[in-house]
Amino acid sequence: MTHHRPPSTAALGEGAIHPIVPRENLQFRLDDPDIPVYWMGGDAFQSRFWDALSVIFPPGERFFMDCVRDYREQVKDPGLLQDIKNFTRQEAQHSMVHRQDNDRLRRQGVNVGALTAYVDDMLNKRYRAKHGRAYNLAITAALEHFTSIIAHSLFDQRDVMRQGDPRVRAMYAWHAIEEVEHKAVAYDVMQGQARVGYLKRAVAMVHATFLFPKTIFVIQRRLMIHDGFSLRQRMGLMLKGLWWLFKPGGLLQPMLRYYWTYYKPGYHPWQETRQPGYERWLQAFGASGDPVHASERTRADLGLA
Repeated sequence: MTHHRPPSTAALGEGAIHPIVPRENLQFRLDDPDIPVYWMGGDAFQSRFWDALSVIFPPGERFFMDCVRDYREQVKDPGLLQDIKNFTRQEAQHSMVHRQDNDRLRRQGVNVGALTAYVDDMLNKRYRAKHGRAYNLAITAALEHFTSIIAHSLFDQRDVMRQGDPRVRAMYAWHAIEEVEHKAVAYDVMQGQARVGYLKRAVAMVHATFLFPKTIFVIQRRLMIHDGFSLRQRMGLMLKGLWWLFKPGGLLQPMLRYYWTYYKPGYHPWQETRQPGYERWLQAFGASGDPVHASERTRADLGLA
């Protein structure tokens, strides 16, 4: 594939750019009955945090795809058109696999339909009706930035998913690999076709900075109410969980420097560091075709527990 290179990033090194490769018909065995409810080492907060993300993804990916496709007819560059096609195929696969993961929650008695409807109504109805196409695309580019910087955490030495069930962990590892591959597509369309300037881009990132965690915590709260935790118990779990998120070396703290780069004039997603474990995952997946094996092989090669 000829990779699209926007004129604004002509000075970037080729080694920083990953090709966008849709991977389909993947088997994570998410319907195995022995996956624990609290699959992150028995930790209710961490398990339900990631489960909330899984609930958000199908309607969220639909929003991303629609916001990019709003401008597809204006794109003349064949490289970018191919990137949009591959971005859409990857996002469609993400939606499909996370629906499979959400079926795991359904088997626990969770009303997943009500939870996804909450996100779908917010993004695909209210946002699409309330905001213009350019601003919704700017929101998409900002949220894609969040998912790509979270992706960087999954194979680094902190090993934030060390205690995770290998099957669910493998799903997030695969998702992370592909988020890094297509992280520039919405941004390129936002700049090239939607002509979003610096101020609107920055405002959209501030908006997304509140929108993303708020949506996660709303869904997570409903999951924990479903689990039967009292208000007092939920508050205790939340305090412990916030420490896991924000402590030095926690899930979010190392991402801060990547977050702030988005506000730099002249920023482009390919200026970010490379994804830890990316090449090792590709090698392992290429050899086996099994995303669970690829995740575990990558972890072993990187010296993770």
